Amino acid sequence: MFERVTSRFPRTSATRTRAAVLAAGLGTSVVLGVGVAAAVDNTAASTTAGAVQAQAAAQSKAAEAQAKAVQAQAEKAAKAAEAKKAAAAKAAQAKKAAKAAAKKKAASWIDPVKSYKLSASFAANGGMWAHKHSGQDYAVPTGTPVMAAHGGTVVKAGGNGAGDGPAYGNAIVIKHGNKTYSQYAHLSSVNVKVGQVVKTGQKIALSGNTGNSSGPHLHFEIRTTPNYGSAVDPAKFLRSHGATV
Repeated sequence: MFERVTSRFPRTSATRTRAAVLAAGLGTSVVLGVGVAAAVDNTAASTTAGAVQAQAAAQSKAAEAQAKAVQAQAEKAAKAAEAKKAAAAKAAQAKKAAKAAAKKKAASWIDPVKSYKLSASFAANGGMWAHKHSGQDYAVPTGTPVMAAHGGTVVKAGGNGAGDGPAYGNAIVIKHGNKTYSQYAHLSSVNVKVGQVVKTGQKIALSGNTGNSSGPHLHFEIRTTPNYGSAVDPAKFLRSHGATV
């Protein structure tokens, strides 16, 4: 009988082959594990970066919205201030217009001459008249235009004081409402006639030095009747009616 002889080399070779295969598999697993870990890290980093960018975009958008809101509020405040300023200017203009209208209405009486110097005043004492002075004198050159201090109707006009005596020289008396009359004396010429209706500021005569006068001037009276002896303080009267004497 033959004896079976079994060699050890084939077993050793098989064992080595299995070991090599196992080692190769382990290496592959290690490499795959590293790759998976790297992929996970990249994904996490990408997710974090995306979140940061989204947050930055949201913050930028919020800041832009806030800036627009602030700008809109500033524009609204500016418009409100401009409207308030315009309203104040309009109110001031209306107040000024009302004041001017009131002044114009109040100043329906005017001074009978322009560019004058006041001389003898009402109730003054002097040797030029028998009693106290009955009017207000306006020192002006001969030929100065004399105007109606207020609208009315001429009731006296001419020489001899228009009926009040030669001391007045050439004179005019105008009837106004509410028992009020104005008188203009020492005129160099008379430009109106009895019955004529005149307006405030209308030229009615030229100043002069006629009658009992020491120099060219206009003698002006305010009376409660058309005749001498009913005079009141003309300067005070004119001021109370808006004129600047």
